[in-house]
Amino acid sequence: MKKTTIGLIAALVLIISACKTKNQESKDIEKPIRANDYLGQKTPGLIPEPFAPGLVTTEYWEYGGVFTPDLTEFYFLASGGEYEASTFVVFQYVDGDWVKSAVSPRVGQPTFSPDGKTMHLGRRYMEQTPTGWSEVKTLDAPFNDQLIMRLSVAANGTYYFDTYDKDNPEFPIRYSRLINGTYEEPKPLDKAINTGTQLNHPLIAPDESYLLWDAKREDGHGNSDIYISFKQKDGSWGEALNLGDKVNTDAWEAAASVTPDGKYLFFNRNMGSDDYENVDIFWVDAQLIENLRPKS
Repeated sequence: MKKTTIGLIAALVLIISACKTKNQESKDIEKPIRANDYLGQKTPGLIPEPFAPGLVTTEYWEYGGVFTPDLTEFYFLASGGEYEASTFVVFQYVDGDWVKSAVSPRVGQPTFSPDGKTMHLGRRYMEQTPTGWSEVKTLDAPFNDQLIMRLSVAANGTYYFDTYDKDNPEFPIRYSRLINGTYEEPKPLDKAINTGTQLNHPLIAPDESYLLWDAKREDGHGNSDIYISFKQKDGSWGEALNLGDKVNTDAWEAAASVTPDGKYLFFNRNMGSDDYENVDIFWVDAQLIENLRPKS
């Protein structure tokens, strides 16, 4: 074989190899944000902004906004204006546009399992079916007799939830592991989490690396603040870290969540009076969480 032919083959091998490497690298590149992602809104930086003004956030009460894992549906609760009573509302991405509709009267605060197959609504839930969401179901014991405002589930199936008690403002946040297909009796988290009052709305990371919740604590900014704790190497929870004065103010802040892609943190803030007639949904770059994560 001539040297020129050998050289040509070698060059082709290098080109093909380079293309494979480039294609592999392209798979690792973060998916760019499309024009219609997040209801077509301009994404925020490290200063929280109202989410989708005029579409979601209005002068009335909007609360608990969450996206489905595929980011094609956005659910929240709304009251006031066009909604006389608290209503479960959804924006769905259909044929290149976001379409708003009322799902039902309020049935609970929505969160999604990491695989997107279950919508949790406190102690209630719906399951994904080939034709849409199932009817509303109720969790079995030991959860069905507890007043759960918000339940969040990790990828391994562990539940984290609040247990509201109007007569006891120190009600704890609890967890329950899935062991051999059965949920254990719920246990309270330790004092790193359960310190203060009004301990509400836990949100567990899918890998259980951190927990978000809100509470009234002595180190807070006045009313309910949002806190985060990171899981330690020994399995314990680290100290509660206040999300800071960009998120927390002297108003009521609560019910934080993170978009399924991990990019943005959503939360609620009372913008009205003590009657909470104007609660807004805010969002902020989730880099805020990474800035708080302990450096190991």
